[in-house]
Amino acid sequence: MSFGAAASRPASDGFPRVADADPCPCGSGDRFDGCCATALNGTPASTAERLMRSRYTAFVVGDAAYLNATWHPGTRPDELTLDPDQRWTGLEVADVDSGGENDTRGVVEFRAAWRHGRDRGVLHERSRFVRQSGRWWYLDGRLDPS
Repeated sequence: MSFGAAASRPASDGFPRVADADPCPCGSGDRFDGCCATALNGTPASTAERLMRSRYTAFVVGDAAYLNATWHPGTRPDELTLDPDQRWTGLEVADVDSGGENDTRGVVEFRAAWRHGRDRGVLHERSRFVRQSGRWWYLDGRLDPS
């Protein structure tokens, strides 16, 4: 099942494209096709951290369908609009608490750098994840103002 990966969208949507052989935007050091592309193309993430990294990559490439499909139905917003002028420029995973293949809950703390026009910043969040029905879901996150 494909969630609407970047390759299937028209080039005119304004979001960056990532080729299979490119480094994955999530910062893992792996090639895109061996990392987040598999999740964006329908293979469920094996851990909470992998889900968080794939969701970051979905923000980078503008894959709102994937973001909606991996957001827990109980906390998912009614509407999600991504801004093609918002550029995500780097991800740092600061902490992982549980969220492994045999866990049912996990927390991933991360910092995601962004730019929008001349503005720049870092989103610092502790995201909560839950494993239900054999897959990981993003529940919600708490922003750190630092």
